[in-house]
Amino acid sequence: MKMFIDGKPADASNGEVIEVLNPATGEVIDTVPSATKEDVERAVTVAVDGEKAWARVPLHKRIAMMQKFIDLVMEEENHSKLALIQCKEIGKPYRESYNDFGGFKAHIEGFISAAKNNLGGTTIPFGVQAGMENDFDVSIREPIGTIVGIVPFNAPLVLFAKKAAPALLSGNCCIIKPASDDPLTVLKLSELMYEAGFPGYAYQCVTGRGETVGEWLTADDRIAGVNFTGSTAAGRSVAENCGRNLKYQSLELGGNAPMIICADADIDNAVAEATACRAFYMAGQICSVPKRFIVHRSVHDEFVEKLLAKVKTVRVGDPMDPETTMGTLISEKAAMRVEAQVNRAIEQGARLLLGNERRGAFYGPTVLDGVDTGMDIAHNVEVFGPVFPIITFDTLEEAISIANDTKYGLGSCILTRDLSVAFKAALELEAGSVVINGQSLYRNLLTAYGANKDSGLGREGQTQTLLAMTQTKNIVFKNILK
Repeated sequence: MKMFIDGKPADASNGEVIEVLNPATGEVIDTVPSATKEDVERAVTVAVDGEKAWARVPLHKRIAMMQKFIDLVMEEENHSKLALIQCKEIGKPYRESYNDFGGFKAHIEGFISAAKNNLGGTTIPFGVQAGMENDFDVSIREPIGTIVGIVPFNAPLVLFAKKAAPALLSGNCCIIKPASDDPLTVLKLSELMYEAGFPGYAYQCVTGRGETVGEWLTADDRIAGVNFTGSTAAGRSVAENCGRNLKYQSLELGGNAPMIICADADIDNAVAEATACRAFYMAGQICSVPKRFIVHRSVHDEFVEKLLAKVKTVRVGDPMDPETTMGTLISEKAAMRVEAQVNRAIEQGARLLLGNERRGAFYGPTVLDGVDTGMDIAHNVEVFGPVFPIITFDTLEEAISIANDTKYGLGSCILTRDLSVAFKAALELEAGSVVINGQSLYRNLLTAYGANKDSGLGREGQTQTLLAMTQTKNIVFKNILK
């Protein structure tokens, strides 16, 4: 497949390509251009030159295009084709890929609704301040220019929606850079964007490695803002580029979310919540899911027994098999990294109860017991795969201390029937969100969602993202009543 510059399919100017592999088979699915700096500069020039034209397009017309885009994506032929592409390039079960579209549709429709309600202006009443009785003061919201959206590998559909939709609806031009491991889903979405009527200057998609294409895009001083989801290391580079040019940035980065399971917790619910997105969705490759399981000593044995029974029901295999509940990790390299992290924990004294079996990019659920605070995995090692490190505690203060002893602060959760304990923990946990009696991956479309510490900057949500991608202009009609 080709990338899109100025609305037209484009190869890299030097002809170089990146092979996209099916992680389940190792076969090459397709190739995409490895954009050069010249290609990136051309895309930015097209977008910047088109900023005023796109900003003048009335909101109702931008909304109509976005609604047509949703309709096109949800047509069964496109829906099935996109699900198959995503299944093959990510290695997730086809049924899981197909079901992702519900969230995709809900997010874009939410942004459409929020755009109608939040992109208007405000007025200041006459005479609210002495000496200004005859002045009419109004504020309007304007787009900031061109937004770069950098989409990670693990959720191309939803994260495309969270970046492209608010940027375009708010009147900004948008350049999307998909992950190099799985760019095909985003490129197919791009085709449908043009079919829906978005002009080539308003929306473009450039493919290539993050360390080159991502760096060139975020460092270009003509870019007005960057919405990035990815690793903390890459996020630091983005932040440096944005800071140097004083541009808008939203960064959702890594996480090592704690799940505190108290003595009075419903253990069946704890196991269900612990495994929902750590073993039964995306093979645990999600930033905000629980990654450290901090369990009260009195319920440790019950939790471990029920956790093992649950994860043993996972069926790892061919993503196209309807019986498969877990496919591959994004690549064999990613699976090898998880394997190495688990081996390191075992070297440091953790006990392997289940798993740590790798076959290419396949890596099944793995349970580690006896993890203590002296081990790397208990602190700043984010394991991006279906691994359950179990740490025991005796007091709530100890549990909160363990939970906070990390550089990350994206999500957190606590399971307890005692609302006083829950509220105390909610106030003391150092994270952007705290979920009580549920897992840490919880995204209400209306919530201001974000992170603390090294897990990111800014807050995202339907209203929050739209407002962040626009700026306020104050207009005063002085002495209009005279």
